[in-house]
Amino acid sequence: MHSLFAFAAPLTLFLPLAAEVAEVADVPGDGAGSAVSAPQCDVAAAGDEPVEPVAVNPLSALRQSSIVRQVRIEQRVVVRIAPQSASSRRNLLADLPQRAVAPQFEEGGKEKCVALDGIAGVQTGSGNRLVLFLRDRRMISVNLEKSCRARDFYSGFYVEKNKDGRLCVERDKLQSRTGARCEVDTMRELVEVRD
Repeated sequence: MHSLFAFAAPLTLFLPLAAEVAEVADVPGDGAGSAVSAPQCDVAAAGDEPVEPVAVNPLSALRQSSIVRQVRIEQRVVVRIAPQSASSRRNLLADLPQRAVAPQFEEGGKEKCVALDGIAGVQTGSGNRLVLFLRDRRMISVNLEKSCRARDFYSGFYVEKNKDGRLCVERDKLQSRTGARCEVDTMRELVEVRD
């Protein structure tokens, strides 16, 4: 029963159109019964008999109405974070006094979000870990989802910029240039270990 209704429902939309075509064919005129005449005014001229209002077919009124167009403007900003070159890494650490032993770092306090504008570069770490170099000379260790590998991000990553302009834990996904998409699981600041 429902399929019969679904089949017949669109046909009922054409019934008023068919009735309008039949009325136009029955109108006496100059011999061209199938020709459609121009729409006539409902207001009667002075001294003429009152004219009966013409029934308007909603389907034909819809067709004759003006066309309305919509424009939707969407903005999407994608930020690319590139790997940091060795020379720029040396420039970030140029003001620090030179030591014979390379500094050791350990993970400090957790970070919830980092400003995208503050990220100067990225370097892959072991497993599912990336290291972000910030413009304020801090380093942030980023752990990705367990199923992700850091080596997929050897050439940097893309991230879609949110309204707040920040990269946040358990919200944003990083996309590598090879197509891998990984959510940021945790972020911790790397702090230099003092002897």
